[in-house]
Amino acid sequence: MLVDASASTQRQGALSQAKGLLSQVFDQAYRQRVRLALLQASGNQPRWQGQGRRGMASARRWLEELGAGGGTPLWQALDEASQWLSSRRRQHPAEERRVLILTDGRLRDWPALPPFDCPTLLIDIECGPIRLGGAQRLAGLLGAEYRHIDSLPRVQPNP
Repeated sequence: MLVDASASTQRQGALSQAKGLLSQVFDQAYRQRVRLALLQASGNQPRWQGQGRRGMASARRWLEELGAGGGTPLWQALDEASQWLSSRRRQHPAEERRVLILTDGRLRDWPALPPFDCPTLLIDIECGPIRLGGAQRLAGLLGAEYRHIDSLPRVQPNP
């Protein structure tokens, strides 16, 4: 799971909506005993919040404290996630992998990156009256399924 928590995600309550969705994802992962890897893209570089652990009680604390700020090191995060997935595939070849990306797609540079080697879902959290469509473009480049957060069942914002 890759979460864009750059400064632009604070606009129009986008990060708040994303936190509500993440809370639901964490609950579902816990009930299904799914292992999660969580990478936050904000500031100067991406930061791992957990890699391949069940339950991830620390994810709840992280979610409560999550705020937006700084730049968008999304490309570095995507590259790190790709490397981690390749390593994980070698270590656990029978394990099913999926990638969930939450971003508003507000990026300055658009380098080429190969798609992940597993199903990928990109949730566009760009909100407000003017939408630039960067997340949809990114989903296309990554070969990811695209959904806008507004098209999902309504989640309660999590401040």
